[in-house]
Amino acid sequence: MRLLPRSLFSRMVLVLLVGLLLAQLASFAIHWHERGELILRTGGMRQAQRIADIVRLLDPLPPRERARIVGVIDSAQLRVSLSRPPMAPTAADPDKAERAERFASVLRRFLGDERGLVVVVTSAPEHWPPAPFGGRGPAPGAPPPPEMMGGPGMMSGQGMMRGPGGRGLGPPGTGPGARLAGISFVVQAPLQDGTLVTFDSRQPLETFNWPYRLLLSLGILLAAVIVLTLIAVRWVTRPLKTLADAAEQLGADIERPPLPEEGPLEVRSASRAFNTMQKRLIAFIRDRTRILAAMSHDLKTPITRLRLRAELLDDAQLRAKFEKDLAEMESMVSATLDFMRGVENREPRKPLDVMALLESLQEDAAELKGRVEIEGAALKPYHGLAQALKRCLRNLIDNAVQYGKSARIRVDDSASALRISVRDEGPGIPERDLEHVFEPFYRLEGSRSRDTGGTGLGLGIARNIARAHGGDIVLRNVPGGGLEALLTLPRTA
Repeated sequence: MRLLPRSLFSRMVLVLLVGLLLAQLASFAIHWHERGELILRTGGMRQAQRIADIVRLLDPLPPRERARIVGVIDSAQLRVSLSRPPMAPTAADPDKAERAERFASVLRRFLGDERGLVVVVTSAPEHWPPAPFGGRGPAPGAPPPPEMMGGPGMMSGQGMMRGPGGRGLGPPGTGPGARLAGISFVVQAPLQDGTLVTFDSRQPLETFNWPYRLLLSLGILLAAVIVLTLIAVRWVTRPLKTLADAAEQLGADIERPPLPEEGPLEVRSASRAFNTMQKRLIAFIRDRTRILAAMSHDLKTPITRLRLRAELLDDAQLRAKFEKDLAEMESMVSATLDFMRGVENREPRKPLDVMALLESLQEDAAELKGRVEIEGAALKPYHGLAQALKRCLRNLIDNAVQYGKSARIRVDDSASALRISVRDEGPGIPERDLEHVFEPFYRLEGSRSRDTGGTGLGLGIARNIARAHGGDIVLRNVPGGGLEALLTLPRTA
């Protein structure tokens, strides 16, 4: 999928972070629900205890003293009133009915089962209307509010009042634009002399506010887990990155140091397998190089004998043909030896003056009537294999002079790479053959046929040397005619 990150590290981090985030959200939702229930139960228990204490306080008092005490204890969180008509239980939704039953059972535990308690759960407005008489409770004999009475305007179990005609008026004590905040327990309990005392208890508004401490705690936990996840994933994926870098370096330098066999068991096994593969490749390449080099070297002796015997031929025309074939065979053997030396080059690396090397090659080409031009300059010496790079550049220049009449060299240097372009004025190469010409002994027809000389190993040797330095050579046709060989050599820090 295109939406997924490309690296294994990013994918693992994405999966873990999404999983952690979903788990945190689910945990927060469960905690939020349980927190609300626990707060309601705890708050209800406290309010039930307070209501029971007030009932026991009012029981032995005379009516006038009761009215005075009610005026003192009446508050915004617990409204207390006397002399209201009996409140009839109303139909409620199952959740509110269950809450009312739990609250009533707690009250009966405190007051006893002999009292006829009526409990109704309603929705509490965010802002209650002010208590009558300055918040000191209603005066004795004051008319009861409509929500406590039966008939039109009676409080329903869903906390809605119905006005005349059945029009919804919203929760008690609310007006246009009022908001609900929590629930309210309306309790009516008879005193010993039959007087009804009515309590309207609401949960505090702050009970339902956002739990900022919980959110902060979850945020800190999530941040800590994210940091640990990043460290753990980086720790797990780093050996893969090391293995990929080693594999890339192996293509440039087969003799690179082996990987350290340390870390977890799986990492040690992978490193051990990689080192074993590297040893086998080194042994295979060395055996092949020695065999081919020995064969090429041994072929020089019979070629030399054939050349001496060809000199004894009386037929000049036949002798010329023999000498031409022998010269071609000798050129192929020498080129093969050069190719093998390019594959297995044990020359030490050292700083190399690239411009001086190019000027010496320019002078060598001028002695053979070849035209070579140099543009640009290297900013600083290049750290590489001097003889190998000289062979690489000579092959590119000779190729341009031989097949393209001239060689125009341009040097572009930067902090990251040294680029040397060799352009000729020849007919170019068909696009399908731009890569094939690097294959050993691959030849093109026409101007690059065997009749023009060469063995077909020059470009292959040049590319092997470039790749041994961590770079490469690419060929491209120049618009308007000509072929350009671009040598790129990375500068290591």
